[in-house]
Amino acid sequence: MDSQKKTHKDLDAWKKAMELVEGVYTLTSKFPKEEVYGLAFQAKRSAVSVPSNIAEGAARASKKEFIQFLHVALGSLAELETQLILATRMGFIRRSSVLDQLTQVRKMVLGLLKYLRRGLAAGV
Repeated sequence: MDSQKKTHKDLDAWKKAMELVEGVYTLTSKFPKEEVYGLAFQAKRSAVSVPSNIAEGAARASKKEFIQFLHVALGSLAELETQLILATRMGFIRRSSVLDQLTQVRKMVLGLLKYLRRGLAAGV
C-alpha cells in the first residue's frame, strides 16, 4: 500500500466532524443525570456517526459509495441538530457554539459531495 495515499484523516470535513464530537461530549456532560441514557446518549450517538460515516465512505472503492455515506453523515447531522435544539428547548443547555460547529461541518460535507458529484459527472 502506498504510504502517501490519502485517507479519511486527511479530509477537513472528517477533522471538523471529530471536533464536533468532542464538543458534543463536553456539552452533554452538563445534561441532567437522568438524561445520561436519553437525549445525551442519542446526541453522542448521532455525533459519532458523522465522522464514522465520512471515514467509511472514504474507504469505499467507488465515489458513488462515498457519496452514499456522506448522505448518511448529513442525516446524522440533522438528527444531532434536532437533539441539540430539543435540549435547548428543555433548558438542558443554552444556545451553544456546537450548533455553529455543526453548521460548519454540514457545509463541508455538502462541499465534498459537490466535488465528488462533479468528478462523477466528468467521468473521473
